[in-house]
Amino acid sequence: MSGGEVRVIRAGREKWVQTREELAQAAFPYTGLKASTFARQKVYAAEGHPEPVSSPGARVLLWDGEQTAAFYAGRPVPALPEGEGDQDLLDRSECAGLLGVSARTWDSYRSDPRIAPHLVKVKGVEHCPRRVVAALRDGRGAPAAGRGRPRGSGDMVPRDEIALRIGELLDQDPAVTAKTVIEELGLSKVTATRTLSHLRGARIADYFSASPATVPPEDLEQAARELGYPTLVHRAAIAFAVTELRARAARPYVQQVADHLAGEGLAEPQEVVVVHVADDAVAAGVALSFNAPAAALVWDERWGWRTATNRRHPLGRETGTPPQGEGILYLSGQLQASAQDVVEALHDGRHRSHQPVHHRPAE
Repeated sequence: MSGGEVRVIRAGREKWVQTREELAQAAFPYTGLKASTFARQKVYAAEGHPEPVSSPGARVLLWDGEQTAAFYAGRPVPALPEGEGDQDLLDRSECAGLLGVSARTWDSYRSDPRIAPHLVKVKGVEHCPRRVVAALRDGRGAPAAGRGRPRGSGDMVPRDEIALRIGELLDQDPAVTAKTVIEELGLSKVTATRTLSHLRGARIADYFSASPATVPPEDLEQAARELGYPTLVHRAAIAFAVTELRARAARPYVQQVADHLAGEGLAEPQEVVVVHVADDAVAAGVALSFNAPAAALVWDERWGWRTATNRRHPLGRETGTPPQGEGILYLSGQLQASAQDVVEALHDGRHRSHQPVHHRPAE
Protein backbone atom coordinates (compact mmCIF):
# COMPACT_ATOMS: atom_id res chain seq x y z
CA MET A 1 0.00 0.00 0.00
CA SER A 2 0.92 3.64 -0.33
CA GLY A 3 -0.33 6.87 1.07
CA GLY A 4 1.84 7.38 4.13
CA GLU A 5 1.08 6.75 7.78
CA VAL A 6 -2.02 8.96 8.04
CA ARG A 7 -4.56 6.94 10.00
CA VAL A 8 -7.05 9.60 11.12
CA ILE A 9 -9.71 11.64 9.37
CA ARG A 10 -8.05 14.97 8.75
CA ALA A 11 -9.96 18.09 9.70
CA GLY A 12 -12.57 19.03 7.13
CA ARG A 13 -12.33 15.80 5.15
CA GLU A 14 -15.37 13.99 6.55
CA LYS A 15 -17.21 14.52 3.24
CA TRP A 16 -14.67 12.33 1.45
CA VAL A 17 -14.85 9.38 3.81
CA GLN A 18 -16.19 6.13 2.34
CA THR A 19 -16.83 2.64 3.69
CA ARG A 20 -15.58 -0.55 2.08
CA GLU A 21 -18.98 -1.07 0.48
CA GLU A 22 -18.99 2.46 -0.95
CA LEU A 23 -15.44 1.95 -2.15
CA ALA A 24 -16.49 -1.26 -3.92
CA GLN A 25 -19.40 0.53 -5.61
CA ALA A 26 -17.21 3.42 -6.74
CA ALA A 27 -14.60 0.98 -8.03
CA PHE A 28 -17.11 -1.28 -9.81
CA PRO A 29 -16.68 0.39 -13.25
CA TYR A 30 -12.98 -0.44 -13.02
CA THR A 31 -13.06 -3.82 -11.27
CA GLY A 32 -16.42 -5.31 -12.28
CA LEU A 33 -16.66 -6.84 -8.78
CA LYS A 34 -19.70 -6.68 -6.53
CA ALA A 35 -19.15 -5.62 -2.94
CA SER A 36 -18.96 -9.12 -1.44
CA THR A 37 -16.38 -10.29 -3.99
CA PHE A 38 -14.43 -7.05 -3.63
CA ALA A 39 -14.25 -7.62 0.13
CA ARG A 40 -13.41 -11.31 -0.14
CA GLN A 41 -10.56 -10.67 -2.59
CA LYS A 42 -9.34 -7.70 -0.52
CA VAL A 43 -8.78 -5.58 -3.59
CA TYR A 44 -8.08 -2.65 -1.28
CA ALA A 45 -4.92 -4.42 -0.05
CA ALA A 46 -3.28 -4.33 -3.50
CA GLU A 47 0.12 -2.72 -3.92
CA GLY A 48 -0.19 1.04 -4.30
CA HIS A 49 -3.80 1.22 -3.14
CA PRO A 50 -4.48 4.16 -0.77
CA GLU A 51 -4.40 3.13 2.86
CA PRO A 52 -7.48 3.41 5.06
CA VAL A 53 -7.89 6.49 7.21
CA SER A 54 -9.05 4.18 10.00
CA SER A 55 -6.51 2.84 12.45
CA PRO A 56 -4.84 -0.57 11.94
CA GLY A 57 -7.17 -3.28 13.18
CA ALA A 58 -10.25 -1.02 13.09
CA ARG A 59 -13.57 -2.85 13.11
CA VAL A 60 -14.87 -0.84 10.13
CA LEU A 61 -12.41 0.24 7.47
CA LEU A 62 -12.74 3.73 6.01
CA TRP A 63 -10.94 5.43 3.13
CA ASP A 64 -10.55 8.94 1.76
CA GLY A 65 -12.71 8.94 -1.36
CA GLU A 66 -10.66 11.59 -3.15
CA GLN A 67 -7.61 9.35 -2.89
CA THR A 68 -9.38 6.17 -4.00
CA ALA A 69 -11.12 7.91 -6.92
CA ALA A 70 -7.75 9.09 -8.21
CA PHE A 71 -6.23 5.63 -7.77
CA TYR A 72 -8.90 3.79 -9.77
CA ALA A 73 -8.95 6.48 -12.46
CA GLY A 74 -5.21 6.09 -12.90
CA ARG A 75 -4.42 9.60 -11.70
CA PRO A 76 -1.77 10.52 -9.10
CA VAL A 77 -3.12 9.91 -5.61
CA PRO A 78 -3.26 13.22 -3.72
CA ALA A 79 -1.50 13.34 -0.38
CA LEU A 80 -3.50 14.03 2.74
CA PRO A 81 -2.62 17.01 4.97
CA GLU A 82 0.46 16.43 7.09
CA GLY A 83 0.92 17.14 10.76
CA GLU A 84 -1.49 16.77 13.66
CA GLY A 85 -4.50 19.08 13.72
CA ASP A 86 -6.68 19.78 16.74
CA GLN A 87 -9.78 19.02 14.67
CA ASP A 88 -8.53 15.71 13.28
CA LEU A 89 -11.03 12.96 14.02
CA LEU A 90 -9.65 9.90 15.82
CA ASP A 91 -11.35 6.53 15.95
CA ARG A 92 -11.56 4.26 18.97
CA SER A 93 -8.06 2.83 18.66
CA GLU A 94 -6.43 6.17 17.94
CA CYS A 95 -8.13 7.75 20.96
CA ALA A 96 -6.94 4.92 23.16
CA GLY A 97 -3.42 5.22 21.74
CA LEU A 98 -3.26 8.96 22.41
CA LEU A 99 -4.27 8.34 26.03
CA GLY A 100 -1.96 5.35 26.44
CA VAL A 101 -4.81 3.01 27.40
CA SER A 102 -6.48 0.00 25.80
CA ALA A 103 -9.40 0.40 23.42
CA ARG A 104 -11.60 -1.28 26.00
CA THR A 105 -10.56 1.30 28.60
CA TRP A 106 -11.39 4.08 26.13
CA ASP A 107 -14.89 2.60 25.88
CA SER A 108 -15.35 3.29 29.59
CA TYR A 109 -14.29 6.93 29.03
CA ARG A 110 -16.72 7.69 26.20
CA SER A 111 -19.58 8.69 28.49
CA ASP A 112 -17.48 11.16 30.46
CA PRO A 113 -19.02 14.66 30.11
CA ARG A 114 -15.67 15.96 28.89
CA ILE A 115 -15.89 13.59 25.91
CA ALA A 116 -19.50 12.58 25.19
CA PRO A 117 -20.71 15.94 23.74
CA HIS A 118 -17.87 15.94 21.22
CA LEU A 119 -18.27 12.43 19.81
CA VAL A 120 -19.30 12.28 16.16
CA LYS A 121 -20.12 9.39 13.87
CA VAL A 122 -18.59 9.24 10.42
CA LYS A 123 -20.10 6.48 8.28
CA GLY A 124 -21.39 4.82 11.43
CA VAL A 125 -18.01 4.86 13.17
CA GLU A 126 -17.59 6.92 16.31
CA HIS A 127 -14.76 9.47 16.32
CA CYS A 128 -13.51 12.13 18.70
CA PRO A 129 -11.56 15.33 17.87
CA ARG A 130 -7.89 15.15 18.76
CA ARG A 131 -8.10 18.29 20.92
CA VAL A 132 -10.72 16.70 23.19
CA VAL A 133 -8.70 13.54 23.74
CA ALA A 134 -5.51 15.55 24.28
CA ALA A 135 -7.27 17.71 26.87
CA LEU A 136 -8.36 14.61 28.77
CA ARG A 137 -4.83 13.25 28.59
CA ASP A 138 -3.39 16.48 29.92
CA GLY A 139 -5.90 16.58 32.78
CA ARG A 140 -7.48 19.89 31.91
CA GLY A 141 -10.95 20.49 33.32
CA ALA A 142 -11.12 17.25 35.31
CA PRO A 143 -14.11 17.19 37.68
CA ALA A 144 -13.38 17.25 41.39
CA ALA A 145 -13.75 13.93 43.17
CA GLY A 146 -16.62 13.45 45.57
CA ARG A 147 -15.93 12.77 49.22
CA GLY A 148 -17.84 10.22 51.22
CA ARG A 149 -21.25 8.72 50.69
CA PRO A 150 -24.12 9.62 53.00
CA ARG A 151 -25.67 6.54 54.56
CA GLY A 152 -28.64 5.29 52.55
CA SER A 153 -27.86 7.42 49.50
CA GLY A 154 -27.17 6.20 45.99
CA ASP A 155 -23.83 6.48 44.21
CA MET A 156 -22.54 10.05 44.31
CA VAL A 157 -20.90 9.83 40.86
CA PRO A 158 -23.01 9.77 37.67
CA ARG A 159 -23.18 6.22 36.32
CA ASP A 160 -21.50 7.18 33.05
CA GLU A 161 -18.44 8.48 34.92
CA ILE A 162 -17.93 5.64 37.41
CA ALA A 163 -15.50 3.53 35.39
CA LEU A 164 -13.44 6.55 34.39
CA ARG A 165 -13.14 7.88 37.93
CA ILE A 166 -12.28 4.51 39.45
CA GLY A 167 -9.83 3.93 36.58
CA GLU A 168 -8.02 7.12 37.54
CA LEU A 169 -7.63 5.88 41.11
CA LEU A 170 -6.42 2.51 39.83
CA ASP A 171 -3.85 4.28 37.66
CA GLN A 172 -2.50 6.05 40.72
CA ASP A 173 -2.42 2.92 42.90
CA PRO A 174 -2.88 -0.61 41.45
CA ALA A 175 -3.55 -1.86 44.99
CA VAL A 176 -6.32 0.68 45.69
CA THR A 177 -9.05 -0.85 47.84
CA ALA A 178 -12.82 -0.71 47.50
CA LYS A 179 -12.86 1.15 50.83
CA THR A 180 -10.69 3.91 49.40
CA VAL A 181 -12.86 4.14 46.28
CA ILE A 182 -15.96 4.44 48.46
CA GLU A 183 -14.37 7.20 50.54
CA GLU A 184 -12.94 9.10 47.57
CA LEU A 185 -15.89 8.90 45.20
CA GLY A 186 -18.91 8.28 47.38
CA LEU A 187 -19.89 4.98 45.75
CA SER A 188 -21.66 1.97 47.21
CA LYS A 189 -19.64 -1.06 48.21
CA VAL A 190 -21.21 -3.18 45.49
CA THR A 191 -20.45 -0.64 42.77
CA ALA A 192 -16.89 -0.02 43.94
CA THR A 193 -16.04 -3.72 44.32
CA ARG A 194 -17.60 -4.82 41.04
CA THR A 195 -16.12 -1.98 38.97
CA LEU A 196 -12.66 -2.47 40.44
CA SER A 197 -12.78 -6.18 39.55
CA HIS A 198 -13.94 -5.41 36.02
CA LEU A 199 -11.28 -2.77 35.43
CA ARG A 200 -8.54 -5.00 36.80
CA GLY A 201 -9.79 -7.87 34.68
CA ALA A 202 -9.80 -5.72 31.55
CA ARG A 203 -6.23 -4.64 32.24
CA ILE A 204 -5.12 -8.21 32.75
CA ALA A 205 -6.66 -8.95 29.35
CA ASP A 206 -4.78 -5.95 27.92
CA TYR A 207 -1.59 -7.66 29.00
CA PHE A 208 -2.11 -10.21 26.22
CA SER A 209 -2.07 -8.00 23.16
CA ALA A 210 -2.87 -10.80 20.72
CA SER A 211 -6.17 -11.34 22.59
CA PRO A 212 -6.18 -15.16 22.46
CA ALA A 213 -9.41 -16.85 23.51
CA THR A 214 -7.66 -18.74 26.29
CA VAL A 215 -4.58 -18.02 28.40
CA PRO A 216 -3.02 -20.48 30.88
CA PRO A 217 -4.09 -19.74 34.48
CA GLU A 218 -0.49 -19.31 35.57
CA ASP A 219 0.01 -16.59 32.94
CA LEU A 220 -3.07 -14.75 34.17
CA GLU A 221 -1.77 -14.93 37.74
CA GLN A 222 1.60 -13.66 36.59
CA ALA A 223 -0.02 -10.72 34.79
CA ALA A 224 -2.03 -9.82 37.90
CA ARG A 225 1.15 -9.84 39.99
CA GLU A 226 3.10 -7.75 37.51
CA LEU A 227 0.27 -5.21 37.39
CA GLY A 228 0.60 -4.85 41.16
CA TYR A 229 -2.81 -6.24 42.13
CA PRO A 230 -3.17 -7.65 45.67
CA THR A 231 -3.46 -11.44 45.82
CA LEU A 232 -6.83 -11.13 47.55
CA VAL A 233 -8.45 -9.64 44.41
CA HIS A 234 -6.83 -11.93 41.83
CA ARG A 235 -9.65 -14.44 41.64
CA ALA A 236 -12.40 -11.95 40.77
CA ALA A 237 -10.23 -9.96 38.37
CA ILE A 238 -8.98 -13.05 36.57
CA ALA A 239 -12.52 -14.40 36.20
CA PHE A 240 -13.48 -11.20 34.41
CA ALA A 241 -10.29 -11.31 32.32
CA VAL A 242 -11.07 -14.86 31.13
CA THR A 243 -14.46 -13.74 29.80
CA GLU A 244 -13.01 -10.56 28.37
CA LEU A 245 -10.35 -12.48 26.44
CA ARG A 246 -13.05 -14.62 24.85
CA ALA A 247 -14.97 -11.49 23.92
CA ARG A 248 -11.94 -9.96 22.25
CA ALA A 249 -11.08 -13.16 20.42
CA ALA A 250 -14.65 -13.43 19.09
CA ARG A 251 -14.89 -9.82 17.93
CA PRO A 252 -13.13 -10.26 14.53
CA TYR A 253 -15.46 -13.13 13.63
CA VAL A 254 -18.64 -11.24 14.53
CA GLN A 255 -17.38 -8.12 12.77
CA GLN A 256 -16.63 -10.14 9.64
CA VAL A 257 -20.22 -11.42 9.59
CA ALA A 258 -21.54 -7.88 10.16
CA ASP A 259 -19.40 -6.60 7.30
CA HIS A 260 -20.72 -9.35 5.04
CA LEU A 261 -24.30 -8.47 5.96
CA ALA A 262 -23.55 -4.85 5.05
CA GLY A 263 -22.04 -5.98 1.75
CA GLU A 264 -25.25 -7.87 0.98
CA GLY A 265 -27.35 -4.79 1.70
CA LEU A 266 -28.87 -6.32 4.84
CA ALA A 267 -27.26 -3.91 7.31
CA GLU A 268 -25.51 -0.58 7.51
CA PRO A 269 -21.74 -0.64 8.18
CA GLN A 270 -21.33 -0.73 11.95
CA GLU A 271 -18.82 -1.39 14.69
CA VAL A 272 -19.77 -4.52 16.57
CA VAL A 273 -19.16 -4.69 20.31
CA VAL A 274 -18.95 -8.08 22.00
CA VAL A 275 -20.18 -7.79 25.58
CA HIS A 276 -20.44 -9.89 28.72
CA VAL A 277 -23.86 -11.38 29.41
CA ALA A 278 -25.28 -13.95 31.84
CA ASP A 279 -23.31 -17.00 32.97
CA ASP A 280 -19.98 -15.34 32.07
CA ALA A 281 -20.82 -15.72 28.39
CA VAL A 282 -20.22 -13.19 25.61
CA ALA A 283 -22.59 -12.00 22.91
CA ALA A 284 -23.06 -9.26 20.32
CA GLY A 285 -25.93 -7.65 18.46
CA VAL A 286 -26.05 -6.54 14.81
CA ALA A 287 -28.82 -4.16 13.73
CA LEU A 288 -30.24 -4.98 10.31
CA SER A 289 -31.70 -2.72 7.64
CA PHE A 290 -35.44 -2.15 7.41
CA ASN A 291 -35.62 -4.31 4.27
CA ALA A 292 -34.04 -7.32 6.03
CA PRO A 293 -36.11 -10.35 7.13
CA ALA A 294 -35.50 -9.48 10.82
CA ALA A 295 -34.90 -6.38 12.90
CA ALA A 296 -31.52 -7.56 14.17
CA LEU A 297 -29.28 -10.55 14.72
CA VAL A 298 -27.60 -11.69 17.92
CA TRP A 299 -24.54 -13.89 18.17
CA ASP A 300 -24.09 -15.70 21.49
CA GLU A 301 -21.12 -17.99 22.09
CA ARG A 302 -23.42 -20.51 23.80
CA TRP A 303 -25.85 -21.06 20.92
CA GLY A 304 -24.70 -19.15 17.85
CA TRP A 305 -26.76 -16.79 15.69
CA ARG A 306 -30.41 -15.93 16.17
CA THR A 307 -32.82 -13.24 15.07
CA ALA A 308 -33.98 -10.50 17.43
CA THR A 309 -36.99 -8.21 17.43
CA ASN A 310 -35.43 -4.99 18.75
CA ARG A 311 -33.24 -3.12 16.28
CA ARG A 312 -31.86 -0.62 18.82
CA HIS A 313 -31.29 -3.11 21.63
CA PRO A 314 -30.91 -6.56 20.05
CA LEU A 315 -29.49 -8.29 23.11
CA GLY A 316 -32.32 -7.45 25.48
CA ARG A 317 -32.08 -9.12 28.90
CA GLU A 318 -29.83 -12.11 28.24
CA THR A 319 -30.06 -14.97 30.75
CA GLY A 320 -28.72 -18.48 31.03
CA THR A 321 -31.66 -19.80 28.98
CA PRO A 322 -31.84 -19.59 25.16
CA PRO A 323 -34.35 -16.83 24.33
CA GLN A 324 -37.51 -18.06 22.65
CA GLY A 325 -40.68 -16.47 21.39
CA GLU A 326 -42.22 -14.76 18.41
CA GLY A 327 -39.60 -13.33 16.08
CA ILE A 328 -36.72 -15.38 17.55
CA LEU A 329 -35.23 -18.00 15.24
CA TYR A 330 -31.86 -19.74 15.48
CA LEU A 331 -30.00 -19.70 12.18
CA SER A 332 -27.40 -22.45 12.33
CA GLY A 333 -26.27 -25.56 14.10
CA GLN A 334 -22.74 -24.12 14.20
CA LEU A 335 -21.61 -21.74 16.90
CA GLN A 336 -19.51 -19.81 14.39
CA ALA A 337 -21.27 -20.32 11.11
CA SER A 338 -19.80 -18.70 8.01
CA ALA A 339 -21.12 -15.29 7.05
CA GLN A 340 -22.69 -16.72 3.91
CA ASP A 341 -24.42 -19.46 5.90
CA VAL A 342 -25.88 -16.81 8.20
CA VAL A 343 -27.22 -14.87 5.21
CA GLU A 344 -28.70 -17.98 3.62
CA ALA A 345 -30.36 -19.06 6.86
CA LEU A 346 -31.76 -15.57 7.33
CA HIS A 347 -33.58 -15.91 4.00
CA ASP A 348 -34.34 -19.65 4.01
CA GLY A 349 -36.70 -21.06 6.63
CA ARG A 350 -35.33 -24.58 6.15
CA HIS A 351 -32.15 -23.55 7.97
CA ARG A 352 -33.91 -21.97 10.95
CA SER A 353 -35.13 -23.36 14.24
CA HIS A 354 -37.01 -22.12 17.28
CA GLN A 355 -34.34 -23.64 19.54
CA PRO A 356 -30.54 -23.66 19.34
CA VAL A 357 -28.77 -26.86 18.38
CA HIS A 358 -25.61 -26.32 20.40
CA HIS A 359 -24.62 -24.87 23.74
CA ARG A 360 -21.21 -23.70 24.77
CA PRO A 361 -19.59 -26.49 26.81
CA ALA A 362 -19.28 -25.77 30.52
CA GLU A 363 -15.78 -24.77 31.56
